[in-house]
Amino acid sequence: MSTPTLQTVPALGTHPVAGSNPSRAETREQLSKATYDLLVIGGGILGISTAWHAAQSGLRVALVDAGDFAGATSSASSKLLHGGLRYLQTGAVKLVAENHFERRAVSRNVAPHLANPLTFYLPVYKGGPHGAAKLGAGVFAYSALSAFGDGVGHLLSPAKAQQDVPELRTENLKAVAVYGDDQMNDARMALMTVRAAVDAGAVVLNHAEVTGLRFTKGRVTGAELKDRMDGEEFGVSARLVLNATGPWVDHLRKLEDPNAAPSIRLSKGAHLVMKRTSPWKAALATPIDKYRITFALPWEDMLLLGTTDEEYEGDPADVSVTEKDIEQILDEAAFSVRDQQLKRELMTYAFAGLRVLPGGPGDTSKAKRETVVTEGKGGMLSVAGGKWTTFRHIGRTVMQKLESLPGHPLGDDFEPIKDLPKRMPLPGVANPRAVAHRLLVDNPAPGPRMGADTAKHLATHYGSLAFDIARLANENPELAARVHPDAPEIWAQVAYARDHEWAETADDVLRRRTTLTIRGLATDEIRGKVEDLLGKK
Repeated sequence: MSTPTLQTVPALGTHPVAGSNPSRAETREQLSKATYDLLVIGGGILGISTAWHAAQSGLRVALVDAGDFAGATSSASSKLLHGGLRYLQTGAVKLVAENHFERRAVSRNVAPHLANPLTFYLPVYKGGPHGAAKLGAGVFAYSALSAFGDGVGHLLSPAKAQQDVPELRTENLKAVAVYGDDQMNDARMALMTVRAAVDAGAVVLNHAEVTGLRFTKGRVTGAELKDRMDGEEFGVSARLVLNATGPWVDHLRKLEDPNAAPSIRLSKGAHLVMKRTSPWKAALATPIDKYRITFALPWEDMLLLGTTDEEYEGDPADVSVTEKDIEQILDEAAFSVRDQQLKRELMTYAFAGLRVLPGGPGDTSKAKRETVVTEGKGGMLSVAGGKWTTFRHIGRTVMQKLESLPGHPLGDDFEPIKDLPKRMPLPGVANPRAVAHRLLVDNPAPGPRMGADTAKHLATHYGSLAFDIARLANENPELAARVHPDAPEIWAQVAYARDHEWAETADDVLRRRTTLTIRGLATDEIRGKVEDLLGKK
């Protein structure tokens, strides 16, 4: 298995903490005064990636979101960077190869500090939807499409598999197919991409809701906004507006054209997070039927179960996990996971997100996760759909679309991706093992000793930017304390989230900048202290 390139890691004392982000009032003023080349509405990963690539190409870029960055679907995924094994079932070989290429680029070059290789076991049970020979051939082909970068897909004995996954159900288990993919913390990956966009010159503001669009001679040339934090109203002017609002994409299209026909449909995917009863060295991907797979993934020292796939027609803001979802996920997990790992009292969190699919009939579980870019009556571009794995490629695709627009407002000599480097790394890129080691070795006396779990957590969520957080902790011992005794996070991360990561609410911090909510540790007392530190009380 390939290892990320070892980056030079600066010593703690020599790594300066960058200046704080501008205030919301300063950002609003900046947004109001300039005319931007591109206004991206929607701070999910599609909008963030496009803003990143657009800023890298030299455009003047603004990015706004009604909620937090990655506050909805983009932080409610299965946390995977994967080729899509199930797509082989439909013969989409080229798609799998493209997904693998993007997965490898992100996990090896763009964000090795935020992605981890993960071995998958695909159990073959007597009477299951697929036979051992078919799955063995499938995982071999899957690994071949990845140029065997994660080893060769093969079959494993049930006894060996159970050594790595103690809770694996072995009754009627004939064989286990093995393949490799990667996983990540989706909220952290999105946040680092926002940071990359800002480092390239983009101006960003979360919790800023679009209340209307600006028009000039029938063309969309900006938006009216309301700051949800203090109610202030302001506007942004732009030569081109990109609607990247995910599940809300058709809502914004109707502001452009009240007669716009629906362009997408939504599919709900729910997940459960469980405390682990023992360590897992691999993940389980268990076929439920010919098309669907249920996952049991070791993630953030917990177990992630899911996902569901059903059409959703309600308000995207109201999506939630129902009792029916919980029962379905636990029942499907029980195909391959023993009962002691599926007890209700082990559940710490449940979340649901909405997949954005092209409009049309048919079962959502069989629909392609493709990206659709459309141009509206007023010249607004709308982008929807796609997979987390290909977020970098989607940003480039949208830029190519801008380039190909006839008579577009950015000028005929606009060549946005011509000079973009192929593999732009995200901020903090470094070997996380080297970062964790340096955090422990360089922790200066008389500062408080950092725990090994905290060092690893910081290294794998911030990369070399972890030294900024360690410096805050060294300068203020109160910030070196753990937020909760059962979690690796320290209070310096909350201060850093406030000053450098656009955290405005307790949920921004506890759900997306850290994992405390997901671990079931965001108590009322901790929430109150976070609000105090954010200055919201």
